[in-house]
Amino acid sequence: MDTEQPAPQSPAPNASAERVPTPSLIATILKANPKTSDIVFSPGRPPQAKANGRLIPFKIQGVGILTPEDTARIARDLIGKNALPLQKLKDEGSCDISYSLAKVSRFRVNVFMQRGSCAIVMRVIPSSVPSFEDLNLPQQLAEAAELRNGIVLVTGPTGSGKSSTLAAILNKINNEKAHHIITIEDPIEFLHTHKIGTVHQRELHSDTPSFALALRAALRQAPEVILVGEMRDKETIEVALEAADTGHLVFSTLHTTDASKTVERIIGVFPLSDQAAIRNRLAKAFRFIISQRLIPRHDKAGRVAVFEILKATVRTREYVERGETEGKSLLDAMRDGEQDGMQCFDDEIEKAIRAGSVDLETGLSYATNAGNLRLQLADFLESAQPESEFEITR
Repeated sequence: MDTEQPAPQSPAPNASAERVPTPSLIATILKANPKTSDIVFSPGRPPQAKANGRLIPFKIQGVGILTPEDTARIARDLIGKNALPLQKLKDEGSCDISYSLAKVSRFRVNVFMQRGSCAIVMRVIPSSVPSFEDLNLPQQLAEAAELRNGIVLVTGPTGSGKSSTLAAILNKINNEKAHHIITIEDPIEFLHTHKIGTVHQRELHSDTPSFALALRAALRQAPEVILVGEMRDKETIEVALEAADTGHLVFSTLHTTDASKTVERIIGVFPLSDQAAIRNRLAKAFRFIISQRLIPRHDKAGRVAVFEILKATVRTREYVERGETEGKSLLDAMRDGEQDGMQCFDDEIEKAIRAGSVDLETGLSYATNAGNLRLQLADFLESAQPESEFEITR
């Protein structure tokens, strides 16, 4: 449930940690660092903000090192009177909620127990839905907005920008097509308004008890497009495949590192006796698997988004259905499929290193195969060597 609070006032100069209102605390952090992507409240640490992938402690007047009582109070303020997440926190040790401050920002919040006390991580959600241009997305991803059916998966670790990419694709559909779009999220992140399309957004726990139940219900709600926040379990994957089979366009995410591991993760959810059939269904249903990584820039001024794109072709469908073998891997297909709009991580990281936006060691640390990438860069390293030696001797 999205809890909205009025815009906060600045905390009193001599306020103690106990009297600094939670909305003011959050607003102060965001004002001090507008590039904040996450806010972390943890016992034994001052309030922290993550910007460009690095945690920064904040010294705020009236607030020092947070105690377990401080973080418990902040958690209560964020959850409010919503009984469902409170019960989930008690039963399961963590809960997800959405939270908003009027005229400030919206947040995806996870409250969790650790060492017997509360900790909180707040992901900052931009107030406006991003466009392709805002995110500098590869242009071939615009094809995903033109699809009529099938499954499009966006994958990557937490904080890699999956939600933003999906929001940009849905926004493009909403701007250009008179489609009925249903999203099922935990919690709702970007707020989509009705444009040419009509968008209904359902939140786990407040609007529906599970992804699978909401997805089954969506099949009776006449949508052209369905977004499932995450394919977490066997039942959700089965219903998503069913939706794609019956002519719907389904978008979803997984926490996997690349296209190949995404396929294996989906197949591995099912018992061995079912895996051949699921491979066949997935091979027919998938349209794109888009994987993302955010790599720190060489100039420390932000991060570079790098994309791996697997597209459904005769060759890639065969590899999904029959499994990968030596010389017949999805990575081989992506490397050979540039004309079809495909690309792989290491080739894109190589381009970023050659362009100077990412330094060598950082790029190699994010590569799928650092050894192979170093070999690909052999000529670049050789050309840079004389200059390095000159700098040393000078």
